[in-house]
Amino acid sequence: MKATLMATLQSGDYVGFTFFIGSMAMLAATVFFFLEMKSVDGKWRTSLLVSGLITFIAAVHYYYMRDYWVQNGTSPTEFRYIDWILTVPLMCVEFYLILKAFGARMGLLWKMIGYSVWMLVTGYLGETVFRDSSAIWGAISTLGYLGIFYEVWFGSAKQLSKNSNDPILQKAFNTLAWFILVGWAIYPIGYMAIETDGLLSGVLSPNALDIIYNIGDAINKIGFGLVIYSLAISQSSKKATA
Repeated sequence: MKATLMATLQSGDYVGFTFFIGSMAMLAATVFFFLEMKSVDGKWRTSLLVSGLITFIAAVHYYYMRDYWVQNGTSPTEFRYIDWILTVPLMCVEFYLILKAFGARMGLLWKMIGYSVWMLVTGYLGETVFRDSSAIWGAISTLGYLGIFYEVWFGSAKQLSKNSNDPILQKAFNTLAWFILVGWAIYPIGYMAIETDGLLSGVLSPNALDIIYNIGDAINKIGFGLVIYSLAISQSSKKATA
């Protein structure tokens, strides 16, 4: 497998390059999050553990996606959705974990996970099984995204953040909310570009989309974890000096 990679990955293969960089970057982030668990207060270790699991799952999938690209020269759609169906719900879990101390209930957790699974399963069906009606499935998938967006910007999750009266937590929560709004925007944009009758059909080439997905995945997942890490360190330091 390694020999195939070295023989096939040429200097101009920017898609393969970003697959490789993505896998290594997320592996490095995983090691960092796991090692830093001992540096934070006990209740924040679970949050860092989840951050490490997110980047670890992504690193493993990117390793296989890289080889799939090298061997076939096509986008590894199924691998991407397997990655997302595991990592996106875990990113939703992070919201619950940081708000748990301020009254977040299990209902919020399952609601966020439900929205994320709905978004991804219907998106996958529209991109693979029902390509002829991908626009309809894309609209159905967007309902899941809008549910997550509403919760973190206007719903119960946002209200819990406001009620915390903790400027550090509120800043971290707002940063994560911007990841949802801006960082996750690349996925519906990519979906509309992939559709044959989509609003952005033909605007981006398949190779450009893979590069955008690869870079966006790394920024979103590693960045999400770094926000959690910064919050955990700040809260742990504040408790130690109290």
